[in-house]
Amino acid sequence: MEKLNNYIENIKNSFGEINPKRKELLNEFASYIDNELYNRNKVNLIFICTHNSRRSHMAQIWAATAAAHYGIENIRCYSGGTEATAFNPRAVKALQKAGFDINVDKNGDNPVYNVKYAEDKFLKAFSKVYDDDQNPKDNFTAVMTCSDADENCPYIPGAKERFSITYDDPKEFDGTELEEEKYDERCRQIATEMFYVFNKIDG
Repeated sequence: MEKLNNYIENIKNSFGEINPKRKELLNEFASYIDNELYNRNKVNLIFICTHNSRRSHMAQIWAATAAAHYGIENIRCYSGGTEATAFNPRAVKALQKAGFDINVDKNGDNPVYNVKYAEDKFLKAFSKVYDDDQNPKDNFTAVMTCSDADENCPYIPGAKERFSITYDDPKEFDGTELEEEKYDERCRQIATEMFYVFNKIDG
């Protein structure tokens, strides 16, 4: 996992690039997680966007990676959408370029991927609704990663807390000459912000 480790070390040196106003939101998120862990609560994070195809998967995977990197226990990361489609191959490619070992476990219209995010740590990634049986039904924190899902789902049943940490959709550049660049850019932004959050958690 040398490539992934090098990528991580690079983004850890990029926290200063995060907009100060954005940092206020990320600090609030980090403080919430830190407080939950201090009170010996398990933290279940469900990252939610409309189709569970791009940003929510990236956020889930990078959050799990950051928690593992900093040795923070009692964190579980999930993702879901307001509807299910498929984990977009462009997003998969961006994560692979960052250094993740991602393999198809099950083919089909909605493939299931095995993602190795740390030594001996794997998660299964596929598109699903946020209340899918694979995800916790209550006592979880909803993290809204797209503004559409955030606006159209003012209430998430079972969520004990909710944060709106939205990202621009790289889908807007699908089929253009900027496609790969924008997916890489979004992957790096999400990685940097998730590592910034977990860097501030004592665990």
